[in-house]
Amino acid sequence: MTRPLRKLGFLTIGLFDPDHPRAGHEATLRLIELGEQLGLDSAWLRHRHLQHGISSPVAVLAAATQRTSRIELGTAVTPLGLENPFRLAEDLATVDVLSGSRLNPGVSVGPPIHWEHLRDHLYPTTWQHEDFSKARVERLLHNLAGGAVSTFEGTEGIEAYSTRIQPHSPGLRDRVWYGAASASSAQWAGTAGLNLLTSSVLDAGDAADPDFATLQREQIDLFRAAHPAGEAARVSQGLVVIPTDGATPEQVARYEAYAAARLPRTAAPVAAGPRRMLFAPDLVGPSEQLAEQLSAHAGFQGVDEVAFALPFTFDEPDYAQILTDLATRLGPLLGWSPATA
Repeated sequence: MTRPLRKLGFLTIGLFDPDHPRAGHEATLRLIELGEQLGLDSAWLRHRHLQHGISSPVAVLAAATQRTSRIELGTAVTPLGLENPFRLAEDLATVDVLSGSRLNPGVSVGPPIHWEHLRDHLYPTTWQHEDFSKARVERLLHNLAGGAVSTFEGTEGIEAYSTRIQPHSPGLRDRVWYGAASASSAQWAGTAGLNLLTSSVLDAGDAADPDFATLQREQIDLFRAAHPAGEAARVSQGLVVIPTDGATPEQVARYEAYAAARLPRTAAPVAAGPRRMLFAPDLVGPSEQLAEQLSAHAGFQGVDEVAFALPFTFDEPDYAQILTDLATRLGPLLGWSPATA
């Protein structure tokens, strides 16, 4: 049975022209502003290193805090293999303070993509010893919760020193999300008391003929069974969902072509090292059709929060049309109401 949709948000990569990067970053900030004006609950930024998408979501979200007042701001997700949990905790806490406690940090672990090509620049003398396990998340959580990170506390001259990360932002640790792709990661996130981000790609494990929606629901159920809050534990789903109600015929054609080009990868799991990654089909069409498809989706039936992913390569007017239709057409059909304050 489908839960009433409580929170509706969106996720973007923040695409930009490498020769003129400011324009793309400004377009992303305008998109976040539009999301707030439409009453959407959250805006999330993907993390893209060495690509023409936002490489520093925390910096961009710092700017967004000064151009919005209500909408929640998140990262989906920050790969911790490229981060120092001490410094990242300082940045996250600073942005959370600036936002008025609206930040939702989403993280993941594992060796960085193309690790062998960048490790000498990222960790030139320590890459052999870096720990990319979930212990890296635990360090970040410790820091955000206000745990001690220094053995010195006191005053030297006129300067006062604390044992914990400053600024400290109460409640931020409870707003950390984990981007889990596998059943074991989803279960671990529940045990750790985190929130769960589940997206349009999952680890199929050893399932012979996996169904994406069924697999996603199984992971959601595992997460909640392990979480101290049980059924109340927060889960957000991030499928690619493109309503076409207000789109022009040319936009509809491009949207449908985009989804069709990506459809073959959803037929069976794709090998990615030791993993078998399964992709969900993109959903494109009028809101009435999308509402029916989502209501029948086993994964969607297990959530009451979504952050639908915007396609990577569209233009700002396309994103504005999609967000407008999400807020004014699809959301209400799913039982959602726009935020007003």
